[in-house]
Amino acid sequence: MKKLAVVGSINMDIVTRVERFPKPGETLTGVSFSTIPGGKGANQAVALGRLGMPVRMAGGVGDDAFGETYLRNFRENGVDTALVRVFSGMTTGTASIEVNAQGENHIIVVPAANGACDMAWLEETLPALEDCDIFLLQHEIPLPVVFEAIRRLHAMGKTVILDPAPAAPVPEEVLAMVDYITPNETELRAITSAMGEDADAPARVRRLLDLGVGCVINKSGGNGAYVAARGAAVEHVPGFAVKVVDTTAAGDTFNAGFAAGLALDLPLLEAVRVGHAAAALSVTAFGAQGGMPRREQLLTLLGEEWRARLSL
Repeated sequence: MKKLAVVGSINMDIVTRVERFPKPGETLTGVSFSTIPGGKGANQAVALGRLGMPVRMAGGVGDDAFGETYLRNFRENGVDTALVRVFSGMTTGTASIEVNAQGENHIIVVPAANGACDMAWLEETLPALEDCDIFLLQHEIPLPVVFEAIRRLHAMGKTVILDPAPAAPVPEEVLAMVDYITPNETELRAITSAMGEDADAPARVRRLLDLGVGCVINKSGGNGAYVAARGAAVEHVPGFAVKVVDTTAAGDTFNAGFAAGLALDLPLLEAVRVGHAAAALSVTAFGAQGGMPRREQLLTLLGEEWRARLSL
């Protein structure tokens, strides 16, 4: 089994549910309040840990109560935290979220310790990850650090999975070093913005392959994903029909399931199928990590014929 590592963000989501959003200067009584572990990098690591996959998390938290809570959350979910830096005098990253009765939200993200994951941090961290094989990255720590990490990991011969979220352009020379990229429609448009507004999704996918990306997995929510690898026809891999409660972190859980499949040497389309199953289960409960499945839950959805293929 290949070794997995996640390099990325760690946030505590602070969620307040309200009947409606307040007007400027107005005070309202909320419906409920909760603090929920989140952050795209941490979500991917926790999802891998729950699937029983050994995984290292590289990121940063503050020396505050949220940081302590998150480190405990990692350990409870089987995530190796040796490379999670506790930044003295800083707060842990937060996402303050208001959700109204219609399910609409307002979100304010404060990067805090995530922003302290700078080039010096990267220089200290990468040598400790040399024995890992597959790396998952996202866009929630400083982008220059993400792009430099990809350059360095590519030079080391590692497998790089980039979830280009939140949506932002990626330098073309960096794209050429990415083995698997997993954008949704919005992110696909952002990373191919030079093509203009009129280009359709297939043209954008072909552009990424022409730039050197090894494989594009265009996530399409409930419609599954379109998988395009260099030299192969585009394949549609359908998702799973489930009762949706909360789609937060479904994309992160997909990436984790997909990476788990690769780590277990599954063929590409089977690894995508595992990603879909993990993501489908994740949306059946509230919160970024609330529905992330354990391995047995995944096998129940996929079917027992998958047990040998997903043996650790």
